[in-house]
Parts: sequence; C-alpha cells; structure tokens
Amino acid sequence: MRNLLTALAKPMAVAAVVAAAMVAAPATGGAVTAPTGTEITAADINPAAGTFSTVPESELSVLGAGDGTPAGAIQWYKNHMGSTGWQGLCEKAVENAYGTTGVWASANAHWNGASPKHTDGSKPPLGAFVYWNISQYGHVGIADGNGGIYATSIGGKIGHASSVNYFNAYRGWTPAAVPRP
Repeated sequence: MRNLLTALAKPMAVAAVVAAAMVAAPATGGAVTAPTGTEITAADINPAAGTFSTVPESELSVLGAGDGTPAGAIQWYKNHMGSTGWQGLCEKAVENAYGTTGVWASANAHWNGASPKHTDGSKPPLGAFVYWNISQYGHVGIADGNGGIYATSIGGKIGHASSVNYFNAYRGWTPAAVPRP
C-alpha cells in the first residue's frame, strides 16, 4: 500500500509543479515580447561592481510564485535562475516573486508609488525592492540582504549580482512587501 501511495503521489506532485509554473510564467501565448525601450543595454551594466551568476537552462526548477514573504521572494528568484522569460519584464518578475502581478505598470511607476524611499546608500534588507534609473521604464530587483540583488537582465537572464551597483544609475530601495498600489 505504501508503494502505491508513493507512486501516486509523484505524478500528483509533478502535476502541481506544472500547474504552478503555468500560473507563474509570463502568459503571452508563446514568446515573451517586452515593450520597446525596456531593454537593458551594455551601457547600463557596471562590470566593476562585482560578480554575477546564472544557472544553465538545463538546471532550472520552476516551482511557482513566492508566498508573499521576503524569503519566498528570494526563493522565487532562485527557482527561476537562468530563465530568460522575464527579460524586459522586471516589474512583473518582482511582483511574481511576491505572489502577485499587474500592480505597477513599470519599475518607474513602482518607485514613484512606493514608500518610504531609501536613497542614503544604506544596505537594502532581505527582500527589499531595489531600483535603477535605466531604460525608458526603469529597472527593479530584489535585495539579497547582503548588499547584492536578484533581478532580470543579469547576464541576459534572471540572476544574482553581488552588488546593487551591478547596474548603473542606482536609485535606492523601498521596504519588502507584497506590491500594492
């Protein structure tokens, strides 16, 4: 009986993971197309700021959106390391990391609407939103609590950088919270 339950549980767990991935992935009916002007270019990257890492596509493990906590947001990014599906959709990625979507139209809108803003150079705490004044719509990621960030467009994928200064034009951070307008 135990072997039968174990055998039945595995397909159900796989089905749950697949369903969660379908909900969390960008729903565009195929290829993801970012709005014009959202691309982060080489001029936006600061190579002297530290190291970055991504995971090969073959090692991705998609588990779904975060649970609304800073630790859940970090785990969401870790689960999506190496994914190119959110390129040009940084705001959607940070919202998905907190288990929501469609709150802010862009990283700039999020920065303008969120508070309190910390622009004093202080280290952002775990799960805080970090912002850059780059591209037409700005850029946003999630702080790792150690001075680094998880974001889209790190090496062309979701990745981790050891410094908030990986991108140029760092604005500052706002506290970790489920995004709300």
